[in-house]
Amino acid sequence: MKKRLILCALFTFLFACAPEEPETQAKMLGEWRHAGASHTSSKYSPLDQIDRGNFADLEIAWRYQSADRRLPQELAYATGDYRAVPLVINGTMYTNTNHGQVVALNPSTGEELWIFDPQSYIAGPPLFSPAQTRGIEYWTDGDIERLFLATLGKQLVSIDIATGQPDPNFGDNGFVDLKNNLGRREFEMNNITHGAPPIAVGTSVIVGSKIYDYTMLNRSPPGHVRAYDVYTGEFKWRFNTIPQEGEEFNETWEDDSWKTVGNTNVWSFMSADDEEGLVYLPVSTPTNDYWGGKRLGENVYAESLVVLDAETGEKVWHFQTVHHGLWDYDIASAPNLVDIEVNGRAIKAVAQVSKTGFTYVFDRLTGEPVWPIEELPVPPSSVPGERAHPTQPHPTWPLPFERQGMSKDDLIDFTPEIAAVAQKLAEDFVIGPIFTPPIVQGANGKRATIFLPGAGGGANFPGANVDPETNILYIPSHSRPYAMSLVQPPAGSSDWPYVIQVQRNVGPLGLPLIKPPYRRITAIDLDTGEHVWQVPFGRGPANHPALAHLNLPDLGSVFTDVSSEGGILITKTLLISFLAQKDEIDSEAQGSILVAHDKATGAKVGQVMLDRRLHGPVMTYMHAGKQYIAVAGGGRENDAELISFALPN
Repeated sequence: MKKRLILCALFTFLFACAPEEPETQAKMLGEWRHAGASHTSSKYSPLDQIDRGNFADLEIAWRYQSADRRLPQELAYATGDYRAVPLVINGTMYTNTNHGQVVALNPSTGEELWIFDPQSYIAGPPLFSPAQTRGIEYWTDGDIERLFLATLGKQLVSIDIATGQPDPNFGDNGFVDLKNNLGRREFEMNNITHGAPPIAVGTSVIVGSKIYDYTMLNRSPPGHVRAYDVYTGEFKWRFNTIPQEGEEFNETWEDDSWKTVGNTNVWSFMSADDEEGLVYLPVSTPTNDYWGGKRLGENVYAESLVVLDAETGEKVWHFQTVHHGLWDYDIASAPNLVDIEVNGRAIKAVAQVSKTGFTYVFDRLTGEPVWPIEELPVPPSSVPGERAHPTQPHPTWPLPFERQGMSKDDLIDFTPEIAAVAQKLAEDFVIGPIFTPPIVQGANGKRATIFLPGAGGGANFPGANVDPETNILYIPSHSRPYAMSLVQPPAGSSDWPYVIQVQRNVGPLGLPLIKPPYRRITAIDLDTGEHVWQVPFGRGPANHPALAHLNLPDLGSVFTDVSSEGGILITKTLLISFLAQKDEIDSEAQGSILVAHDKATGAKVGQVMLDRRLHGPVMTYMHAGKQYIAVAGGGRENDAELISFALPN
């Protein structure tokens, strides 16, 4: 027995004979097995071949043009930004296209090894074209290996990882129809599709959904979450994100609104604790996002972190971050799972960042907050038929990573002239603390309420990263104040009395209305809750003609829609992300800048110019002794491609 233990200690890297968890082994081998690197959504790799001393030497190793570019023109339809996350498993790369094709690639060359096309485009474009598929999921029981894909055509597909062919034992020759098992079939199914990958935990493959929620009619389906057997595709369970009759919290959807309201879906990435068999669901806002007169009440489980038993679908715990949401503050990113130590107490934790600018930290097994979360009074609504919830949750610690709410002290004031224009402009709007509700346009002579962070701000789709060696959370975020007001729709066009009108860029001389930074990265030590550092990310408007003479430092990018961008990658020593050249250099530029920061200090240490606009999450892997960094880009002009970088030979 002792001899075996010694051998295991010596050869665990190659043979995995020690009782290492599969995800740990994958990291040791330089793999990237899930969209977030692991089911913990760390988006972290211990690789260090690329470091601060050589990052600027990176070159393009290969470029893979998306297989969508080979589809016949009569079949393909408009696609959005290409944001797929490639996976690297056992020496092969796997990724998807916007249309949901799946390919296997040589990680060193980008050579295509096989391709699978689910032909989901035959059903026609989704209601909310352009099309976009964000990733695929890998699963193994040690013998069988599968890739799972949820397509735009409402299909759940199980693919044999070795052959690229559908598993004939899963569903109907590899396919499960996701139009079924959702309940409420009277809802318009054209409004639902799938973009983010499912997550496979134990013997369950769990599927969220993307639901179009800006239609003028209240016909969106509910965003209930479903699970299927990984081997057979048999339907296992459904968790009703809008509680149905007789279920807990059904009463929080007053006047039987649970029968008609839609959305409350999980459209972003999910996370899981494989050892405990738990899946963590970030849930979005109900319809409609900004007027809740037809869904009065707290609306549990909307805008909540919900934790389920992956085998049974039974709820373990939940926490609602926003009651009766009126701001589109849905949880837009995967929760981060990490084991921390607070005041000498070991805690299996989950940290959830949000559009609100808060970080909510819990014991991931019990749901107990690690630091107190207070219910504080917030402003009431003046909109007819609306009833804003009187309080909202405010974490006491860590401190917010984004500016929250707005006062006159937040107005831009680089010069007296700019300050005067900003102050005059602000008089046209309602400004106030976070959770100040929208107004009817023109009420009391005001044009709109300014939300800060805006619905596209805070921590959006990219989410946060966590270094499991230091327990530091890294959060890319954006202020993005939105001026939002409710207006009456044209007669006969809607069954809501009010729909939202958005003005995204309000400010003097083409500048933002508020002071910088406008985009930032924040590092938070989850063992203490302290902010380690915070830096502006991007040059921003520092070179604007009205500001150029001031020689300002970086102010943070302003107009980039960060909900469309890929966030950051954490390695042993670096924090890696990218910026749009149009925001940094020239408004007409079409490329990107791959940027590295020292993860210990936030200091910028290198950059690489690229002729393609990047959009996808950044990942890294090791193959044949060489570290690579890969990211997806393009997509709107039939130019989608995956680009891999490496150091020169």
